[in-house]
Amino acid sequence: MPKLASHQEIAGFLAEVERRAFKQAMFAVRDEHSAVDIVQDAMLKLTEKYAVKPLAELPMLFQRILQNTIHDHFRRQKVRSTWTTLLSALGKGDEKDEDFDPLETLAAKSHSSAAVDPAKQFEQGQIMGLIEQAVSRLPPRQREAFLLRYWEELDVAEAAAAMGCSQGSVKTHCSRAVHALAQMLEAKGLQL
Repeated sequence: MPKLASHQEIAGFLAEVERRAFKQAMFAVRDEHSAVDIVQDAMLKLTEKYAVKPLAELPMLFQRILQNTIHDHFRRQKVRSTWTTLLSALGKGDEKDEDFDPLETLAAKSHSSAAVDPAKQFEQGQIMGLIEQAVSRLPPRQREAFLLRYWEELDVAEAAAAMGCSQGSVKTHCSRAVHALAQMLEAKGLQL
């Protein structure tokens, strides 16, 4: 029988995945406040409903919960949009801020005490910005498959389980995502 996760192990796991989960949510919803809410909801659901699971099962469970929470966000947004449209037609619509910048990101934590070359760090930051911009432009399913496979390093079967689709679909979405990313980045002058 697998060993169940302790409270400390669950807390450590959540601390480890928090930043990556936030980035995934940001890529999906393009709103910092919504992304934070989604990650918090996913973490809360994991701790409330699955704290009795073995530690080895937590990464897959969390990814599935995170993806479901993102999908739930879009469902709620669609309902709100319908009501906002109806109310707008009656002259009571609200104004939205169109100046949101989806490329705002969290600063990476450095665990290294080695001296960092500012020019190299700046160049890496620019390249990461281009990559993040390209990833955010992918269709949702391609972005989801790409992030699960190459960012979260899930294998094809795990990504398929997290996405709720077949392994062949994951492979197709990943292939298309990599091809699209290569084209977008080459158009920006970045050779892979």
